[in-house]
Amino acid sequence: MRTFVIGIGGVTNGGKTTLAKNLQKHLPNCSIISQDDFFKPESEIETDKNGFLQYDVLEALNMEQMMSAISCWMESPGHSVGSTDGRSAEEIPILIIEGFLLFNYKPLDTLWNRSYFLTIPYEECKRRRSTRVYEPPDPPGYFDGHVWPMYLKHRREMEDITWEVVYLDGTKPEEDLFSQVYEDITKQLEKQKCLQVTA
Repeated sequence: MRTFVIGIGGVTNGGKTTLAKNLQKHLPNCSIISQDDFFKPESEIETDKNGFLQYDVLEALNMEQMMSAISCWMESPGHSVGSTDGRSAEEIPILIIEGFLLFNYKPLDTLWNRSYFLTIPYEECKRRRSTRVYEPPDPPGYFDGHVWPMYLKHRREMEDITWEVVYLDGTKPEEDLFSQVYEDITKQLEKQKCLQVTA
């Protein structure tokens, strides 16, 4: 069975979850898997020399567990994690995977039918982050001492990516972002349906 897998990556507080949920409302037969659901318990998170918990690295996530959730979906697409109703035979099952470190994890590379990456400038990111409540809470200096440097490091690593990533401006109104991505996905799905028909 053909499936369509969308990756929505990007900076912390860039609007990944909001975009994913908006898309799910409008795309038939669509499920979401969120990387944030796979953080290891705090007791397993390493600290650096400044005493900052190293949450913004792949090692803080149980990626094997996440891969297994993705495999389960692949085995019976459209019958799992919070999928929307209204399934019809000709609809291609869609999986949206959203998270801040999707495109730095090699085992995911071959999955993507479409990849999006949300960016926002440093000041806006810091402002948004300061309005969010985390468990455990961000200690003073955490954003500048850990969160932002890790984002820049992972962003640099993405320069080696060989497939197309669509970069999105996370400062745009969420309706505009939604329209841009929805339109793009709809076109891609049409292409895939045509390919299926010719196949």
